[in-house]
Amino acid sequence: MSQSYSYQASARWTAHQRGIAESQSIARTINFAAPPEFGGEPGLWTPEHLLLAAVATCFVSTLGAVAAASKLEFEAVEVPIDGSIEKLEGGFKFTCIHLRPVLTIHRQEDRERAARLLEKAARLCLISRSLNCSVVLEPKIQVAALAASPH
Repeated sequence: MSQSYSYQASARWTAHQRGIAESQSIARTINFAAPPEFGGEPGLWTPEHLLLAAVATCFVSTLGAVAAASKLEFEAVEVPIDGSIEKLEGGFKFTCIHLRPVLTIHRQEDRERAARLLEKAARLCLISRSLNCSVVLEPKIQVAALAASPH
C-alpha cells in the first residue's frame, strides 16, 4: 500500500452568492453557498456543512473498516454530528465537533467490543485527525432486537 495519496477538487462562484464544487474524478457536483448568517442563500450546502459531512462520512467509513477487520457485524450505524463555531482572535473557527454515532449491533455480548471499535474509529478517522479543533465522541450502542421492541 502506498504511503502517499493525492486528491483534487475545485470550487467556483456561479451567481447570487452560490457556487459549485466539483472534482474531475466524480461525475456529480455539489451546489453550495455561504451560510445565511454570513450573507449566503439558505437551503444549500455550506462549507461548514461539508466539513461536518466529511467528518461523519470518514468516521462511518473508518468504523466499517475497523469492524470488518475485527469481524464485528453490525446492523446499522447513523452518525449525527454538530459543530460549534466561535469568533476568536484572527476570525471564526470550529472549536468543537460532536460525533454522536448510534451503532445497532446484533448481540448484547458484542456491546463492549463495539464500544472499543467506536473509540478506535474516532482515533483513526483521517479527517478528524487533520482538524485543529476538538472532536468529541458521544456514542450510543443499541441491540437490534431490543431497539425494535416496544418499551
